[in-house]
Amino acid sequence: MSHNLVIVPKTKIAERLATIVVAACVAALLYSIFKNPRFEWQIVFANFTAPALLKGLLVTLELTFFAVFFGFPLGTVLAAMRQADSRLLQSVSWFYVWVFRSVPMLVQLFFWFNIAALYPRLALTLPGLGELYSFPTNHVLTGFSAAVLALVLHDAAYTSEIIRTGLRSVPTGQRDAARALGFTNSGVMYNIVFPQAFRVILPAAGNQIISTLKATSVVSVIALQDVLYSAQEIYERTYDVIPLLIVASLWYLVVTSLLSMGQYWVEGRLSRKDQPL
Repeated sequence: MSHNLVIVPKTKIAERLATIVVAACVAALLYSIFKNPRFEWQIVFANFTAPALLKGLLVTLELTFFAVFFGFPLGTVLAAMRQADSRLLQSVSWFYVWVFRSVPMLVQLFFWFNIAALYPRLALTLPGLGELYSFPTNHVLTGFSAAVLALVLHDAAYTSEIIRTGLRSVPTGQRDAARALGFTNSGVMYNIVFPQAFRVILPAAGNQIISTLKATSVVSVIALQDVLYSAQEIYERTYDVIPLLIVASLWYLVVTSLLSMGQYWVEGRLSRKDQPL
């Protein structure tokens, strides 16, 4: 004897109520934002592509690029040092990460920007030959180069931990099995460890790049003309503080959204490769 069973979905009263409340709050917030004349959206749209802001945006992107371009290789070296058998290499890497993760980014930026107070001149000196060449520190560590140095050193500390976590996610047994099959240490890392660790590293690395982009905003305190400082320069002349801060925020939203889309695309490609045929 057969019975026609009807599946009745569970009623999610709490979830529906929460949805209604959240929707009402979002609607009220949007209405307030777009109907409040003090936001001065016409000024926001008029300044969104202002030449000074676009120039500042380029500086922000350059800082992010250099921080990632040099920070990730340095972070990789630090992660490799933590995995080494040498206690000295492990200790140096640990100390570096401890210092640069503990000291706020703003403090690091001020330190490198004022390093000439400790070392007024940089010199090339060789034993027996003495000083071959020297030059003022401020000629090398300008505002831009000091910002790049601070961002690179700060970024490398976090990148090191991201990469180290990825490397440790690969079971030790796989490395031992690869060595038993005749793989060299470099072959084990290249063929066994890195392909698997990369899938663990990628999401956190993508988030770190976005964090680095946002961290560049601190360079405005040393009068480096990034997108935030450019917005500040404009509103100091026009007194349109909120509209210009909105413009800067919108540009950060645009760039971080593009970076997130790229990250999700790469993750999607990797996940499709992992699917069985």
